[in-house]
Amino acid sequence: MSQKHSPPKTSPARRTLAVNRKAYHNYEVSETYAAGVVLTGTEVKSLRAGTFSISQSFARISNGEVWLHGMTIQPYEQGNRYNHEPDRPRKLLLKRLEINKLIGKTQMDRMTLIPLKIYFERCWVKVDLGLCRSKQLVDKRETIKTRDAKREIDRAIKHHVSK
Repeated sequence: MSQKHSPPKTSPARRTLAVNRKAYHNYEVSETYAAGVVLTGTEVKSLRAGTFSISQSFARISNGEVWLHGMTIQPYEQGNRYNHEPDRPRKLLLKRLEINKLIGKTQMDRMTLIPLKIYFERCWVKVDLGLCRSKQLVDKRETIKTRDAKREIDRAIKHHVSK
């Protein structure tokens, strides 16, 4: 008799769709939150096809709800009359305590919510939101300088070990 093996429940299947690299360059990320996204059927199919952009997107809190603005999901080719608006605001699903914490941080500390990564977790579309503060030009240069120094050190160590 053969038994069917199911995947372990502790590690859900996660497939990353996009990472917002520009956000890591322009902002200093202090905290991250995982949020679900409310989507229509054609939007999910367009995400699976890879026809979307999160580079110019941001999240805003209004009336106790978190909304994702600026995320463009192109219309699905076979969607005909059931297609969606490409630039509509999309509701994000977070717990009430997390929303209250974000309200306080964004209003008092002058921080912004930027989507860092969009991914499928099992069958749900999720977004990693970063609580960010924008970097000054000096901070960006310092980040580049430390990254280049670390790269040179790694090269020297690799070259020294290989001899």
